[in-house]
Amino acid sequence: MVYTLENLKNDLHGAWAITRKDLTIYYLKPNIYMSGILFPLFMLLAFAVGRNAPIITLIPGLIAITALFSASSIEPVSIPIERRTKTFDRLLSAPISIFALVLGESISGLLFSYSICILMLVAGAILYHLSLVSILILLVGIALSCFTFANLGTVFAAYPTENVGEVMSLLNLVRLPLIFISGVFIPLEAMPSWGRAVSAISPLTYASDILRYGFEGVTHVGLVTDIVMLLLFVIIFQLIGNLLYKKFNE
Repeated sequence: MVYTLENLKNDLHGAWAITRKDLTIYYLKPNIYMSGILFPLFMLLAFAVGRNAPIITLIPGLIAITALFSASSIEPVSIPIERRTKTFDRLLSAPISIFALVLGESISGLLFSYSICILMLVAGAILYHLSLVSILILLVGIALSCFTFANLGTVFAAYPTENVGEVMSLLNLVRLPLIFISGVFIPLEAMPSWGRAVSAISPLTYASDILRYGFEGVTHVGLVTDIVMLLLFVIIFQLIGNLLYKKFNE
């Protein structure tokens, strides 16, 4: 079957319908805000207390891990709940493709997370009078980061369970180690060679690096590399998500 422009139009329409549904129903869940805002903030404070690092070096890391936790928290909550209430079966039987389903779920995480990160950016700029080197790169970097981590959450939500806790537990096995290997708290320049090698497989590395460029105008791996790698992770997570949803819902 040839995938036509009309197929793409229908898939995008279906994806947006799923996005609106998720945002309407799950936006204000307390556990999502807890994971998306408070946990990253407490993690940053735990590492920042007692250090003399300037605030401008901490804010990019805070926004990066906020994007990680908020963007990847929508789907692991919404999809298991919908499996329990059998509304997920209605999505699967709807005249939309698995691609539209995965894309729609990921876009909802993107929009939710992006709104949180922008609020944190504005609050930081006002409270600490931060000067930005490139607001455009910062906004693009936040969007790419949020979409990458939203796709990550969608991948884990493919696990066939009705229990939110099971998905979150699996997801945290990945999210927590990413924080420590991605140069958020320990600069990549200060890591040993093996540490930098491990950090290269983490999308959070490129997310925090591109945000650092937006604030300070410096980057460890290069701006183009950051953008290319985040786009590559989006594609990889999309492909894995499509495969898993097809496998578990045949």
